[in-house]
Formats: sequence, C-alpha cells, structure tokens
Amino acid sequence: MKYYIIAGEASGDLHGANLMKEIFKKDPEANIRFWGGDLMSNVGGTIVSHYKERAFMGFIEVIMNLRKIFGFINFCKTDIDKFKPDVIIFIDNSGFNLRIAKWAKEKGYRTNYYIAPQVWASRAGRVEAIKRDIDKMFVILPFEKDFYKKYYYDVEFVGHPLIDGIAGRTQIDEQDFRDEFELGEKEIIALLPGSRKQEITKMLSTMLLMVEKFPNYQFVIAGAPSQTKEFYKDFLEGSKVKFIDNRTYDLLSISHAALVTSGTATLETALFKVPQVVCYKGSWISYQIAKRIITLDYISLVNLIMDEEVVTELIQNDFTEKKLEHELQMILSVDKRNEMFEDYFDLENKLGGKGASEKTARLIIENLKS
Repeated sequence: MKYYIIAGEASGDLHGANLMKEIFKKDPEANIRFWGGDLMSNVGGTIVSHYKERAFMGFIEVIMNLRKIFGFINFCKTDIDKFKPDVIIFIDNSGFNLRIAKWAKEKGYRTNYYIAPQVWASRAGRVEAIKRDIDKMFVILPFEKDFYKKYYYDVEFVGHPLIDGIAGRTQIDEQDFRDEFELGEKEIIALLPGSRKQEITKMLSTMLLMVEKFPNYQFVIAGAPSQTKEFYKDFLEGSKVKFIDNRTYDLLSISHAALVTSGTATLETALFKVPQVVCYKGSWISYQIAKRIITLDYISLVNLIMDEEVVTELIQNDFTEKKLEHELQMILSVDKRNEMFEDYFDLENKLGGKGASEKTARLIIENLKS
C-alpha cells in the first residue's frame, strides 16, 4: 500500500513516527511518503518537506507568509498526484491539512485524519467541511467523540499516543544524567518555553526571572528539537540556568516542577507527574483575535480534558513576574503537589490507556482492505 502522511511541528513528527512504526509492522511492504521531521525520517519512508520550513506562529506571521504557504500547498498537491497514494493521512496541522483535504477528496483520494483539528476550540462550523472531506477521523481526546456526535459524525477515539511514547521510552539513571549535564544535587525546575522562536523569546524572558528568586533549585531549559543550540545562547549568558537540548522526556523524568508554555508539553508534563504552571503570552493583536474566536474556558490540555482547573494558567496579562513567582511557590508546597498528583492519575485514566498508534494503524489498514 502507498501512504502519504502530512504532519507539522515537533508533536506531529513524534506522533507520525509512532504511527509509521505501526504501519510498517502491519504492512512491511508499505511505501510511505511524508511531510514531517527527523523522527519520521528515522523510521523510514521518503521525506518531502521538513516541518521547520513551515513553522509560522500567530495570525500576523501567517498573513505575512501567505505567499510561501500557498506555494507549499500547491507543491503538496502536485506531489500527491505524482505519488498517487492509496490513502492520505493528515496529522494535526489543520490550517494546512484541511486545504489539502478538500482538494484531495474532490480528486477522489481516500482521506484519513489522525489527531483532529481543534474545531471544538473555535469555529465549530468547520465540522461540516470535515465531514465532507475526511473519510475516517481518529481522535485522541476523550471529549472529542461526544463533540462530533452532536454533528452526526462518527469518529474513532483511539486514546492518546503520548501514553505510548512515554511508556516506551528508555529509562535513564538520574545520577548519570545529572553528572552528564553538571546539574548538581538541587531539585530541578524544568523550563519548557515552547518550540517556535517567537514564543520562546517571549516566554523565557519572564521564566528566567525565577532563577534568582528560587536559589535552592536548579533551573534547566528544555531545548526544542525545532531550534538550534545557538539560538538559546543569549538566554544562557551570565545565567545560572542550565540547558539540555532535545532531551525533554529525560529532563521531565527527574524534575521536581516545571514552567510550561501552553501546548502538547502541558500534557507531557502531567503524564510525567510533574507539578506545573502553564504560561502563554502572544502578540497583542494575535491575542485579541484569539480571544474573540476561541470559546474555551481553558487553554491547557490538562484542564480541558479534566474540565476543571487542575493546573494554573497564566495567560497574556496574567503572565507576570509577580504572579509566576506566587504560582511556582504554590506548586512547590506539599499540599498542592499531592492534590495535583491525584488529578494527574485521573487524567491518565481518562486518556484511554496504551495503544493509540497501533489501533490507528490497524484501523487505517483494515479500512483500506475493506
């Protein structure tokens, strides 16, 4: 079978890689062509475009790069037509993927979507287009199946792939890890400032103000796979903070607490049972636009899945030095930590257990054969 997979960003690359592994297990002769990243490349297949080439953040930057974005869209359509896949698998990245899906469905290609567009957050009217353009939808958040049911669209809840990724990782020796990166013996507070340059710059400047306020802890920046170590140099000069590149899971596995930019990282941090403060600050214009179209009470996946405030969210004007210091102090207290640990275990149970990648690959292949 011929599979064409389109993923964007680091998280899409991770989930795409795990899905590809399962496809190859079930279909050893699979011919996979994909848009993704290094993790997918390491599994096999043929890469068409790396997600780093398409990493545009916020409404303003997207508008400024529209010509380049439409160039990618046109190239993708041409490439699909040359490859003639048996199925196109879209992973997250809805702004790009839904445009390709509309064209692909009109051309008669079989379309599957893994990790659904977050239409439950804003512009629910897009569900009708999704119903029209996507043959099979595989969702990873427990509330999504009920959401789509309201629109008479039957989707498959397969569980969250992060559970597999975390459970299957190689365990590290904490002391060896500390020695390798000269972390000393202090408890570690991980800083996860995001994956794009603009958000990292905005988030880290405030996060790093905590280093002097909590001298009994070792602060460590988790480098994003989408950025080079060189990019972080300015943040490290003259600072007591440490930097670890592309080892976020290993860092979280030994962390005492974390300051996390909103996104997939909030859920990853929760699954490692690390108390966290969720942070986010975008440009004023992007925030004003988002505030008017997003209909959610929360922005972190942890709170959305639990439908209550399990982790504190410091968003836009609330993301200040004073409030961050207060909330960090809170998650370092014993009572708050115990409360958060209990909520984290409930969260993991809601996510449906292991096997998301395997189940999705099996259903895709079964549908192709039927």
